[in-house]
Amino acid sequence: MAMSFELSMLAAAIVWGFVQLVTAAQAANLQYGLRWAASPRDTEMPPLKPIPGRLNRNFRNYMETFPFFAAAILISHAAGVHNELTYWGSIAYLGGRIAYTALYLSGIPLVRSLFWNIASFGMLAVLAAAFVPH
Repeated sequence: MAMSFELSMLAAAIVWGFVQLVTAAQAANLQYGLRWAASPRDTEMPPLKPIPGRLNRNFRNYMETFPFFAAAILISHAAGVHNELTYWGSIAYLGGRIAYTALYLSGIPLVRSLFWNIASFGMLAVLAAAFVPH
C-alpha cells in the first residue's frame, strides 16, 4: 500500500527536522568542543555565536510548530481526507519552513516572518480540511 502524499510530506518534515537537529547540535559542538558535548552540560556556557545560535533557535522554532503539523496530517488522514487543502497545505508548511530556515540563517528579518505565516496557514489548512464537508 502506497503512502498518501500528505503522509509523504509528514515524513519529509521529519527528515527536515532531523537535519536541523543534527546541524544545530554539531554547530554547538564545534563552538563548545567535544568534552562539552559528552558532558552532562551542568555548567553554564557563554551564548552561542550568531550562526550556531540561529541554528539552535531555528530548530527550537521548528519544534514549536511541527507537532501541530504532524497532528493535523494524522487527523486528516484518519478522517480519510485528501484534497486540495491537505495537498497544498502540506506543501505550504514544509516549503514555508525550509524558506524560513534559509532566511533566518541569512539574518533577513520581516520576510522570514512571512514564510513562518505561510507555513502556519498551511498547517491550519490541513487541519481545516478534516472539518470541511467533502
